[in-house]
Amino acid sequence: MRITVFGANGRTGRLLTAQALDAGHHVAAVTRQPESFPLHHDRLEVVGADVLDPAAVDAAVAQRDAVLSTLGVTAGKEPISTYSHGAANIVAAMQRHGVRRLAVVSSTGVDPHPYSDAGILFNRVLLPYVTRVLGKTLYDDMRRMETLVQASNLDWTIIRPSGLYHLPRVTDYTLVEGHADRRFTARADLAACLLALLDSDRYHRATVNVVTTVDNPTLLQWIRREALAAT
Repeated sequence: MRITVFGANGRTGRLLTAQALDAGHHVAAVTRQPESFPLHHDRLEVVGADVLDPAAVDAAVAQRDAVLSTLGVTAGKEPISTYSHGAANIVAAMQRHGVRRLAVVSSTGVDPHPYSDAGILFNRVLLPYVTRVLGKTLYDDMRRMETLVQASNLDWTIIRPSGLYHLPRVTDYTLVEGHADRRFTARADLAACLLALLDSDRYHRATVNVVTTVDNPTLLQWIRREALAAT
């Protein structure tokens, strides 16, 4: 399959690109900094492009079978539009070129729920602060992205991971439609989930949570290792 990966130079994007190549796919890895992309392969094309540039997105999508987006933006107080404007350009390009399959990474933070194992400090203090204050502009733009994707006529899937962290291998992760009562997702599992979605139409036009159920970090470990890092 010929796949375009947007956000390919992030930590999830690199894993996704590597897994796609290992699976035999042809991959166009789109990044604003192609010179820093670490992977090399005869089935890999590294595309220097900005997802906010409609012409560059159009060229990256042309003659592809599927598009996967792992775009990541650092949370902050300034307005964020990368997710929604990027998705608008991707959807428009896919419609022009007749590419049907789209999977985009969002976050459980767009629709936060308490977690049964998290305790009062996490559920009533940390979760509201992250989703309503620290990451407000980020999650607002993710919601706009989701709305735009859902309104398209494409075969889309929206994937909402929870707190992302590193594991060296893919696990027996779980996909859940609706709220999943787990707080963490390994990036390797998120990447594997994105690829697996290409082989099935089960989750067409659906929003799913991907959760990792083994080797989860503690909350303190996650904050120390991951909380301030990009996806």
